Amino acid sequence: MNSNPAGSSPAQMGTYAILMVDDEPQACKWFARMYGDEFSVLTAGSVDEALALLEQRGHEVAVLLTDYAMPVRDGVTLLSEVRQRFPHVARLLVSAYADKDVAMSAVNQGHVEAILEKPLDEALTRQVLREALASSVRRAREHALIERRAATLRETLGFLAHEVTTPLATVRGYLAAMRERHRDLPEGEAGMAHIAQQKPGEVLKMIEAAQRRADYAQSLVSTFVLTARDAYRREASESLLASDLVGAVRDEYPFDGDEAQWLTCDLAADFRLPGRRDLLYLVLCTLVKNALLALRSDLPAQPGVLIALLRAVPAPGLPEQAAICVSDNGPGVPPDVLQRLTREPVTTRADAGGSGMGLLFCRRVMTTLGGSIDVRSEPGQGTAVTLYFPSTDDFKPEEAP
Repeated sequence: MNSNPAGSSPAQMGTYAILMVDDEPQACKWFARMYGDEFSVLTAGSVDEALALLEQRGHEVAVLLTDYAMPVRDGVTLLSEVRQRFPHVARLLVSAYADKDVAMSAVNQGHVEAILEKPLDEALTRQVLREALASSVRRAREHALIERRAATLRETLGFLAHEVTTPLATVRGYLAAMRERHRDLPEGEAGMAHIAQQKPGEVLKMIEAAQRRADYAQSLVSTFVLTARDAYRREASESLLASDLVGAVRDEYPFDGDEAQWLTCDLAADFRLPGRRDLLYLVLCTLVKNALLALRSDLPAQPGVLIALLRAVPAPGLPEQAAICVSDNGPGVPPDVLQRLTREPVTTRADAGGSGMGLLFCRRVMTTLGGSIDVRSEPGQGTAVTLYFPSTDDFKPEEAP
């Protein structure tokens, strides 16, 4: 087995190498010298040698060019195996016996993209290699995009399952409380329901709270359905204003008691958001929920949550970016937990059902959009989570999840 990058550095090889397979060593050396000025070239002297190389370095190989006539197993056999085991690799056949039977066998078993005759014509071979390389890179990128979208759907589904559990558990709790307080009807009062109240208006408040949570759970499910429906569309949904997204969360989030009064919004630095509303809605709801839970865990005299639209620098040396910041004046996050928040599932509220997956999900969404997320906190000084967005001019729809 020979490796002939022919002057190319390992970093240049990446996933763009050409693998030439021929049982004649001189043919391999000639090919590497002839085409190594433009392509990164690897060589192998047999079918088994080529398959062994692909097992180890298949991620580097974009194009396979194999001779047809080789001892033990021929080039068409190699093409057939590569088609099944390494589908991203473009397959080309070289033969000095380019008759109808060989061509039909190659097409039927190996799905070759081109058949070249010996001796190789340099100009024609270069053009075929370029086209095959472009085709392989395109397939690899499309496959990676599909895998990334599938991973996003799996993560969103897991996140959704966790998020829906909380409001539905609250609804069940309210229904159980009303069932326990239900009283048998006195005689002569058919058509009336009697539920005992400990204080006036209690039942109505339970019904309204349960309805808010049911509506919120439904909005989460609808969001996931929209995400699943649009996951494989290449076009992005029409961009929306950040103020509209904040308004939707403010109006639809199921605040408890006086929590809605804790929320203030600063929408002066409005901007257009890249990506779809559904995922960004989940992200912002997650940050609001985390802020409210933090406040409830150690309630200050005047609890507050601020959602602010702004322009800020995500890191020294970088330009300003549009951002959404969700901050609270709660107890803050311990330094050891803060360092891990967006990198691993860590939570300070495991006893209350926290899983630590929320911020991981938020980071995944922001990364997919080409943005970033920053969490800053000091014990006793509250927490601020900032979402930095790329310009909508830089956002590429085909890269959306």
